[in-house]
Amino acid sequence: MTETDPTTTSPLLAEDVLVLLFDPESGTIRSEGTPLLHTLAGAVLTELALDEAVRVDEHGSGLRGRLVHAVEGQEPADPLLAPTWRRLAEKPTDLRSLLLEIGPRLRGPVIDRVVERGVLRRESRKTLGFIPTTALVDGGTGRRDELLALVRPVLLDGQEPSPRSGALAALLSASGALPALHRDLPWSGALYTRGQQLQRGEWGAAATGEAVAASAAAVAAAVLSNSLFVSVVLPSLRD
Repeated sequence: MTETDPTTTSPLLAEDVLVLLFDPESGTIRSEGTPLLHTLAGAVLTELALDEAVRVDEHGSGLRGRLVHAVEGQEPADPLLAPTWRRLAEKPTDLRSLLLEIGPRLRGPVIDRVVERGVLRRESRKTLGFIPTTALVDGGTGRRDELLALVRPVLLDGQEPSPRSGALAALLSASGALPALHRDLPWSGALYTRGQQLQRGEWGAAATGEAVAASAAAVAAAVLSNSLFVSVVLPSLRD
């Protein structure tokens, strides 16, 4: 399949979730590190699931967990999505292993894509007055405000989501970054509960098909599980 020019198409979930996690005041990306990599990988898999290009098994198989399969004939044209689809076309893989495999190679390309669109831009600076560094700053397009307007009613007001707003809100919750987004999304027990509902695929009838929502929910659950495993379990094993 011929790959498309990404800047001529609509932004991917991975792009939008990164923009939402970007803090314009500090120039940092919330959940930076392993949680961000898992979230971006989850966004790619969720996009493929919403496009019905992959499917996730309803139940796990032993220790491997739920397998992800490429849907024959549904290879995506986008160069950020196509490698994962081709990987799955060769061999179905369990969600946890897949997130660990594809996450590390996504951060740079996703940032590059967002910069190409002008949503973020790179700014040259100097640390300690002489060490050259590059910082990310808001590009002034208003894209982040548009995305906040999309997810805020879903997370704070209980609005029934569209497929995209449901997926973005579920991924934000799974990333563990909602408390750090308190200036944009005031943190509360109700927000936590709503995030958990969306992670379980409780998107409502208008959002998307039941099977697709279940696949997206499985991805969100795997993102959270992997992030907790790396940040909590592994350090304790090293002690």
